[in-house]
Amino acid sequence: MDIELNPVELRVLGCLIEKEMATPDHYPLTLNSLVSACNQKSNRFPVMELEQSTVEHTLYELRMEHKLAIEVTSTGSRVAKYKHNMADQWSFSLSQIAILCELFVRGPQTPGDLRAHCSRLHSLADSKEVEDLLHELITEEDGPFVVQLPREPGKRERRWAHLFGGAPEEQEMLPEEHTSTELPTGQTRGERIEILELEVADLRQDLDALKNAFDTFKSSFG
Repeated sequence: MDIELNPVELRVLGCLIEKEMATPDHYPLTLNSLVSACNQKSNRFPVMELEQSTVEHTLYELRMEHKLAIEVTSTGSRVAKYKHNMADQWSFSLSQIAILCELFVRGPQTPGDLRAHCSRLHSLADSKEVEDLLHELITEEDGPFVVQLPREPGKRERRWAHLFGGAPEEQEMLPEEHTSTELPTGQTRGERIEILELEVADLRQDLDALKNAFDTFKSSFG
């Protein structure tokens, strides 16, 4: 694979993929919505605090250098929105995309954790299916895209990491303090908060656009 993304690029790309799969009604994302997604506390490891200017610059790099993001505009809207472009680069299945997305936004995980976390994006039958998909991502053309990490002392399952940022560094191999392999039933409180945050960010950006349009209208009358 001839691509290497930095941690911020991976976070932005992962959030674009995540929101397409988890909240399609709010996709593509405005810049404000994407900043909120990158900085949310749930479903993220590590938690980041990115400035809007940083996310905007990262989008530019993903669009121009890596061809992994696209800016789109809708009729009657002054607000630009953004979507990922993974499908034009690789022919991943939805199941593979869901696994990569979770590895982008959460870091290395066991097959059991991946199955639980992916359930909010795309249903996977069991840990065996996850393992099969991970092995497919090793043998895919232009791959490998993932790698199995050494077994941790006292742990039964070995974790997996993506290779879109190069080989995992030692500090990136540290797991989250708490993970759950239980499948959620319906939307969790955190997911409902995510949707509300996206709606607020969209409304804020729409309000800013309306204010700018009104200021321009007033100035035309001197």
